[in-house]
Amino acid sequence: MNSFNPFLAAALFIILAPVVGILITGLDRILTARMQGRVGPPVLQPWYDIRKLFQKKQVAVWGAQSFFIFCYLIFIIFTGALFFAGGDILLVIFAFTLGHVFLVLGAYVSYSPYAHIGAERELIQLMAVEPMIIIAAIGLYQVNDSFLIGDMANHPGLPILLLPGVFLGFIYILTFKLRKSPFDLATSHHAHQELVKGSTTEFSGWTLGMLELAHIYELVVMLGFIWLFFGDNLILCGIAIVVIMVLEILVDNCTSRVRWQDAMISAWFVTLVAGAGNIFALSIM
Repeated sequence: MNSFNPFLAAALFIILAPVVGILITGLDRILTARMQGRVGPPVLQPWYDIRKLFQKKQVAVWGAQSFFIFCYLIFIIFTGALFFAGGDILLVIFAFTLGHVFLVLGAYVSYSPYAHIGAERELIQLMAVEPMIIIAAIGLYQVNDSFLIGDMANHPGLPILLLPGVFLGFIYILTFKLRKSPFDLATSHHAHQELVKGSTTEFSGWTLGMLELAHIYELVVMLGFIWLFFGDNLILCGIAIVVIMVLEILVDNCTSRVRWQDAMISAWFVTLVAGAGNIFALSIM
């Protein structure tokens, strides 16, 4: 990242992240369809969906919904821009979490009981994954002696060799963040799972379009976190991202949704054993 001006890197993220995210999401849908014996949609179908949502008439029970989802989108974009500009990873995590708080508020202001349940489950997901994300930041700090993402990305070695438990724990909670089975608690990832979409039940038109666009940005940010475990070895990082995404899609198609209690307990167990255990072992080395 030394060859990039931070402002240029942030601008490139804002412009290119939707392109990358839409292509990844499109390939996700195609691979999912092939696993289910279907042909699947075109690779640009996510772009067609988002464009169609922005063209539709806006219908909102409560006007504040659109404001909160707009804030969610802005904070996710800010998070990614700060991340790829090489900023402080703690500030990135704070902005990332704050963005999801606005998503929860957007679901809560509607009068739908389904949206309320989805909002509660969104909070549960936050409580399940945040400890592991923070532990990942601590582990990367121990390896790089810096909280700056720019320093982590330029690490000459492979941090994953010192942080195998943290990496496995992060991949585990990545399923939560990608909203895939068995941890898609707050809203369904595919139409066949249920008729009511949880926290997004009352969103429509360009409000839902902003939400889908935010998810595209969020996908790129989460894959960026994987990059930090491979330092400056971009080829190995690219291979790892492809393998991880294929495994996530496979798990998504082979499992059914678990209860929220089981999801939270399993996430905390993995965080404690794999994440905290790795940090403790690294601290005494």
